[in-house]
This record gives sequence, C-alpha cells and structure tokens, in this order.
Amino acid sequence: MKRRKLIQTLITGTAAVALAPVQSVARSFDNHSFDLKNNINHSVCRWTYGFLSLDELCLAAKKIGIKAIDLVGPKDWAILKTHGMDSSMCNGAEIGLTKGWNDLQYHDTLIKNYTEHIELVAAAGYKNLICFSGNRNGMDNETGMNNCVEGLKKIIGLAEKKGVVIQMELFNSKVDHKDYMADKSEWGVALCKKLGSPNFKLLYDIYHMQINEGDVIRTIQQNHEYFGHYHTAGVPGRNEIDETQELFYPAIMNAIVVTGFKGYVAQEFIPKKNDKIASLADAIKVCDV
Repeated sequence: MKRRKLIQTLITGTAAVALAPVQSVARSFDNHSFDLKNNINHSVCRWTYGFLSLDELCLAAKKIGIKAIDLVGPKDWAILKTHGMDSSMCNGAEIGLTKGWNDLQYHDTLIKNYTEHIELVAAAGYKNLICFSGNRNGMDNETGMNNCVEGLKKIIGLAEKKGVVIQMELFNSKVDHKDYMADKSEWGVALCKKLGSPNFKLLYDIYHMQINEGDVIRTIQQNHEYFGHYHTAGVPGRNEIDETQELFYPAIMNAIVVTGFKGYVAQEFIPKKNDKIASLADAIKVCDV
C-alpha cells in the first residue's frame, strides 16, 4: 500500500531519529508546547510519524495539545488509552486501499470485517471507522456507486445502532492513487445521499481534493454536512503545510469552523525538515484558528 511504502521511506530517511534514545526524543517535546484556542480538535495520522513508537508519538502529541491519533487499529488502542488519547479514525476492517466496497467480490469479507470492527469500535468508546471505495478496474462510476450502496447497507444499520460513523476517504487519482473511484467530492456526496444515513460520511482529505478538483473552501461550505473528518498535507509533495506550498490552511480551517464542525482535523503531511516534532507543532499552530 502507498502508506506502507512511504512509512518505509520515511524510516530509512530518518534512521538517526528513529534510533535516538526515548529520553532524547522526549526532551525535544518540551520545546513545542503552547496554548490552543480549542476551535479545532487536532489529531495526527500515525503512519506519517512512523519513525516514532506509538508511545513516543502520544507523548509528543500531548505536549503540543493534540487530542487524538488517526489510523490506529484495535491492537494498539490500549496504548492510546494509557496516554488518554482518542482514536480519531479507527482502521483495520478494510482489505486495502484498492479493494473496496465498489467491487461485489469483496463484499462478503468486508461485511464480516466491518461487522466485527463496528462492535470493537463501539465497545472501546470510539466513533469513526474508515473505509475505501476501491479502484475502478474498468468499472463505471454508477455501477461502482450502486455496488457500494448494496454492500454498505448491510452494515450501516449496525453502525447506527452502535453510534459508529463509517467514513469513506476521498483520494486523488491523478498523482497518488491511480484508478481510485472515490476521487471526487461530487461522487462521494452522491453516495452519501443514496445511503441516506447520518452514520455514513466522507473523510475529506484536503491534500487529495486540492490535487483532483481544487475549490476547497467552496466545496466545504456547500457539502460540509457530508464531511465527517478532515486530513491535511501540503500541495505539492504532501510535506509541511508551510510557505512552500499552495494551500492557505488558516482560511480553510476558518471555513471548517464556521460550518460548526466538531470532529477532528488530522495532520497527514510527511515531515521533511530535520526537527519533525517542530513541523507537527507548526502545523497545529497554522490550523489552530
């Protein structure tokens, strides 16, 4: 998967950090604490800081004021609870990024996996569980959407009963995820409307949607009721959300706040600067409007 390859690259490129003693890493956290305005619930995706152990990432995140870690599965929830951190977007039920709900051949496995994970997420006191459309593989958008509806309807009742929100992530198919079906907000919103459940929403990834369609703020303003979660990263390159990239995140965050959104915004950039904890702290400052 794309994320795994990027994690491996990140680990290789930051071996000195990865091998540093925990005490040394922990000391660096102390330089990045500050007061937050509490208009945005901040999270960070685990995979982009894969050179840290989950314990180390929780320590760093708490110092900065981050409340949750994104994309953590059941086997690691105990670590989050030890640190008092939320699992803002749970994973583990999916088959992969390319094999999703748009393909009938995967439905039996997905229904089994999601039925089990909805129970686990609810029992742990969490809320969000990620899912993916899968790739087109020659399939047209309408067929793929109808297949998604057919499969998701078989788990959405349980999700509603347990208070779990199934969230399909939107990816770009131009650069990172060639052939992925849920690559436009319009398609995702239409899927939400067809399902007609408050427990199915879209994970609006700002990085991906800037690449595939742009017009980020207007899209948020017009479709926010269907967006249950947000991811960030710099465009181009998926690096820090600083002056090197084309998105102005304070304005985007203000647009999100105005909608009344109470969920999480998770940082999903790949830090390229030497002080990667400082990069995370800086990103939270940029987004804390």
